[in-house]
Amino acid sequence: MITTWLVLAFFYMPIGVLILNSFNLSRFGTRWQGYTFKWYERLLERDDLWAALLNSLQVAAIASIGAMILGTCAAFALHRHRSRLQTAHEVLITMPLVLPEILMGMSLLLLFVSLGTQLSLMTVTIAHITFCISYVTLVVQSRLQDFDFQIVDAARDLGATRIQAFRKVVLPLIAPGILAGGLLAFTLSIDDFVVTFFVKGPGADTLPVVIYSMIKKSREFPVINALSTLLLMVTFLAVWGSQRLTAPKV
Repeated sequence: MITTWLVLAFFYMPIGVLILNSFNLSRFGTRWQGYTFKWYERLLERDDLWAALLNSLQVAAIASIGAMILGTCAAFALHRHRSRLQTAHEVLITMPLVLPEILMGMSLLLLFVSLGTQLSLMTVTIAHITFCISYVTLVVQSRLQDFDFQIVDAARDLGATRIQAFRKVVLPLIAPGILAGGLLAFTLSIDDFVVTFFVKGPGADTLPVVIYSMIKKSREFPVINALSTLLLMVTFLAVWGSQRLTAPKV
């Protein structure tokens, strides 16, 4: 029990210090000088940060939708069919989970350059879909393992077409798994830095990239703490929602 609390403290104490310093009057956060909302007010005045946030939300939303569609299709293919082709398919799906992000970013950059594709938000979105598919596939695949496909056969016997059975029977039952995978993909996409850094183009900065440049150059470091606090709230809400959707019904 003590070990568990020590591990939790090791992980969450830096986050607590970050949140606390977002309300610290001190610019450098070396010591507490008073309670203030000044850094949140400064954050509202930073148009570049809000533009980068809009880019991040746009990329994360499109990447999540694309990953949900492709990941669901991949999960069905891996669950229903067994062959050497599907074994190779499963390897390709799981590879982004263990592949170093810097290697993935470099390989995607080389791919876009070889195809003559101009780097932009579109290339960032494609790159994010690439690694988000794996997570959606695993979540939906775990949902399908407990799915009783005899319900689909019963719907077909009652006159439903294959599309009607999928739309009215299968999809509503696996929708929580798909949404949970989408929330996980959204969380991974919105805070990705390494892959984005390689495949972004001019004017296509996302929020993590702007935060990285602010850490190196900005004199208003607590603004980053305020922004990080807001991002942590969004991330925790997304993870909490994902866990609620995948939790077994009692």
